[in-house]
Amino acid sequence: MIDFKLGKLPLSKDIETKKVLKKLTSAHRALAELKGVVSSIPNQNILINTLGLQEAKDSSAIENIITTHDDIYKAELNLDGFKSLNAKEVQNYISALKKGFELITKQKILTKNNIISIQSELEKNNAGFRKVPGTALKNATTGETVYTPPQDYDTIVDLMTNLEQYINDATMSDFDDLVKMAIIHYQFESIHPFYDGNGRTGRIINVLYLVMNDLLNLPVLYLSRYIIEHKIEYYKLLQEVRETDNWEKWILYILDSVEQISKETIILISKIKALIFEYKNLLRNNYKFYSQDLLNNLFKHPYTKIEFIEKDLGVSRITAAKYLNLLAKDNILKKEKLGTGNYYVNIKLIKILTLEK
Repeated sequence: MIDFKLGKLPLSKDIETKKVLKKLTSAHRALAELKGVVSSIPNQNILINTLGLQEAKDSSAIENIITTHDDIYKAELNLDGFKSLNAKEVQNYISALKKGFELITKQKILTKNNIISIQSELEKNNAGFRKVPGTALKNATTGETVYTPPQDYDTIVDLMTNLEQYINDATMSDFDDLVKMAIIHYQFESIHPFYDGNGRTGRIINVLYLVMNDLLNLPVLYLSRYIIEHKIEYYKLLQEVRETDNWEKWILYILDSVEQISKETIILISKIKALIFEYKNLLRNNYKFYSQDLLNNLFKHPYTKIEFIEKDLGVSRITAAKYLNLLAKDNILKKEKLGTGNYYVNIKLIKILTLEK
């Protein structure tokens, strides 16, 4: 392990090399196309709920919190008879993401106190920044310490204050926003300010930064799937910046993740949009109880239940059950039992979300 001391931002060197500038063009093009596709879905909650749960699952998996799509959708139902600690962790992630989005929507900035609030929602504790020394990052295979982040509480607060300024003050650096996002992610992970949840909090900061800078309207670009597929390289390149100051490879990695996941998300949202249109015609032409609120519910909650319909449509329990049971009878939904309750699965939507063919 090298003796490395984390410095403050902004960087004192120009890291926008020719390769980086070339990659920025294609990454921005893909991101702009994604922004346009997102705006074509009228109900924001559909994408935040469905794609947010995908990100929550993948981001948690990076930290070896493994669960299934089935479990995370069951956890959202909060029915008796279902218990999964990992699925609950994933639910905490989506709550933290929504909280962060709400904070930046209202305040238009991302402060260190906001970041503490996001991590608190994620971990369900109020520990705040680390006050006790001893945190070290280790090689998952050998157990060897590869990096020791700042240990002193005052140093952590000082570095996080500096990071807060860098996130919110555009005059501190002329770098492209996507390059700055890569720098911010590196800096946050290197400060490692919390006892737990640093990786997941850092990945939430990524997408919030894109929304803050108007590169997206909704927090729906989730890089965790790319990181899972290139996990060894992710940690290797973070470490290379610390050891050799090799920013180019790290930034190219982040830009490639933005471009690839933007393209994949465009395809995914396009499929969801087509299915919404299909269900809209099907329900409107065949059921007198069709409403936009019903359609939104079936896509906001891939696993729905009577109570969700009651709330979203403002109908009685008997009426909500009648609607869902009729849709299940006609194989538009699949009725399942869990404990003493029932839930209803939008099978076609689940196939899209789980990338089934």
